[in-house]
Amino acid sequence: LCPPPGASKWDVREKVWDHLEASGLAEFPRPVHRRIPNFKGASHAATRLLGLQEFKAANTVKVNPDAPQKNARFLTLEARKTLLVPTPRLRTGLFNKIVPPSGATKEILRVCATSQGIKEYSVPVGLDGKARVDLVVVGSVAVSEKGWRIGKGEGYADMEYAMMVSMGAVQEDTPVITIVHDCQVVDIAEELLDDHDLTVDYILTPTRTIKTNCKRPKPQGIIWHKVSYEMLGKIPILKSLRYREKQAGKDVTLQDEHSDLANANTPAALNEEVVAENTQPQAATGSAQIGQHCAESDSLSHRLEGSGMIATVYVGNIPPSLRVSELKCALREFHATPLRLNWQAAQHRAFLDYKDKATAESAVSSLKGLSLGGNTLRVELAKNQRNKGQVEINSQK
Repeated sequence: LCPPPGASKWDVREKVWDHLEASGLAEFPRPVHRRIPNFKGASHAATRLLGLQEFKAANTVKVNPDAPQKNARFLTLEARKTLLVPTPRLRTGLFNKIVPPSGATKEILRVCATSQGIKEYSVPVGLDGKARVDLVVVGSVAVSEKGWRIGKGEGYADMEYAMMVSMGAVQEDTPVITIVHDCQVVDIAEELLDDHDLTVDYILTPTRTIKTNCKRPKPQGIIWHKVSYEMLGKIPILKSLRYREKQAGKDVTLQDEHSDLANANTPAALNEEVVAENTQPQAATGSAQIGQHCAESDSLSHRLEGSGMIATVYVGNIPPSLRVSELKCALREFHATPLRLNWQAAQHRAFLDYKDKATAESAVSSLKGLSLGGNTLRVELAKNQRNKGQVEINSQK
């Protein structure tokens, strides 16, 4: 397979997909178009991992969840290494750690390596899970002997790697391997590569182990100006990483971000007011101020509640170490500032009041997957929409 001069990434993908289907090399799931393609001999190609010193030395291996890497996942488990698999499309986090049952047989390990097994035998690894990945296995549609890689075009493998860099899970010298059919090893023009594209150090095929000696640097982290709001919405864990990097003083301006956006969602009334459970104001003036804010807050709540508009969001799994100021800061950051925030530290939860259900649902969407203080927060519409926490607020006055 030799892509013509001037071929785009998409031209290269189409050529590979078409060839795999036309030559009878494609395997289930089919058609292979728009996928990391499965191919005849994928299982045998994966066994070449066993001959690599980098695999032998690895304790934790990250393998993508696509079909052609199923045997790579099995071999990792069989070697009693820790297997991390990215969650599909990164919808619910970054990794799942596969935890086979005690005394698992080969047959059970083979099940654990399937997509169904990943669902049944895994636990999520959060941003602060302190994961250290020793070896990365990714899928490819096409790859060159120089180590230049083309994926299926959605950018998830590149994003997974960039997120691992941001988390400190991979280092510059962490080896990256791809498993492909021989026909997927093609010439790729260097001008097709971008600075966010992941390169590979080894290519495993049914007939060859290719060491690329690739000198092109791998992504050094998330390139925020190439991330869109749409991608941020699709990948909740990205929001947490962005928040964390912003707190560390990094420039996290998005591709389609405009300077006026920061003020777009500031509520006209009140901003958030906090009633802290089981805390006494330190001074009489503070007591008076809190009482005044509560009165304003209650007055507004009653007006909204009377009109049948107010909607409440439940936030759970709040870590004991988290301060209310940190939650308030995160709410502002994600444009989810409520009319009122009822902080219930002893129960590790908070309730957020919004002016209507649509605003509350928007807040839930924005905050989904947010990780603070090492915990992924549980965020949902409060089951009883009769203004949760009203009793606590009244009792404080």
